[in-house]
Amino acid sequence: MTRWGFISTANINRKLIPGARDSPRVDLVGVASRDQQRAEDYAREWGFERAYGSYEALLEDGDIEAVYIPLPNTMHCEWSIRALEAGKHVLCEKPMSRHPDQVEAAFDAADRTGRHLSEAFMYRHNPQSERLRQLIEDGAVGEVRVIRSAFSYSLLDPENIRLRPDVEGGALMDVGCYCVSGSRLAAGGEPVFVYGQAWIGDTGTDWVFTGAMRFDGDVLATFHCGTALPERDELEVIGSEGSLFLDDPWHCIVPVIEVRRDGTVERIELERADSYRLELENVSDAIDGKAELLLGCDDALAQARALEALHRSAESGEAVRL
Repeated sequence: MTRWGFISTANINRKLIPGARDSPRVDLVGVASRDQQRAEDYAREWGFERAYGSYEALLEDGDIEAVYIPLPNTMHCEWSIRALEAGKHVLCEKPMSRHPDQVEAAFDAADRTGRHLSEAFMYRHNPQSERLRQLIEDGAVGEVRVIRSAFSYSLLDPENIRLRPDVEGGALMDVGCYCVSGSRLAAGGEPVFVYGQAWIGDTGTDWVFTGAMRFDGDVLATFHCGTALPERDELEVIGSEGSLFLDDPWHCIVPVIEVRRDGTVERIELERADSYRLELENVSDAIDGKAELLLGCDDALAQARALEALHRSAESGEAVRL
């Protein structure tokens, strides 16, 4: 059992705690805040054994083996490096960064300290994602030609951290990163050419972002995401002989893959699984030498390169070759 600490009382913690409590491989020991009283109140509410009034205090606790970092985007790599250098293994909330050099520096620290570092794309750990990749590799819909995806919702609070440009918020970083990751998963490789367009809202962040990516083998991907759109999340992989459609690709609450071909629809219904629990267990198992990290340096660095290129394209109005 791996002893975990959470650096921050961020709202997303609520999604990880239940699965962590149910797992025999995860022990939630402590939580840190920049305010001691807040940390103590949070620990009492959510059942953490220890509370720390600073992030540094948690990192100084020798009983903590691994940390989860759900801090604002611009703090991800900095605190990942600080945690690694303090001897902790790290699960860093997505997106780790849109800056490849920062991601590279974080994984350099992981190599230097002999610790594990993983980016927390929870959906990748769900059996639905594994089955999707298996169907593609088995040729269930022929050769992949087009990948289309979407992830959007409506956020009306201009003070929300997701809409703050100073911490690199915005639609692409918050939810569009799933579309980029999912397209990479379905394509089985990395984009060689991207084009992005953004609508910048009143807060200075992209409220709507659309992107197109080209992969080796003439695989084309399109996506849209937004913080000022109706709720929508889907992924479709269109092949030469049919398509694979996922109505819930990111949350995986109702894991179903529709195989559409020859005028028929086959529904593959998968057993529900807690993606957040699975990502914590993957890191815990890697620490114990029982498994390899599902998402390591190569995936995180490729993701950052794609995000950076899409941002650069939207800012310049020109396509970017990777």
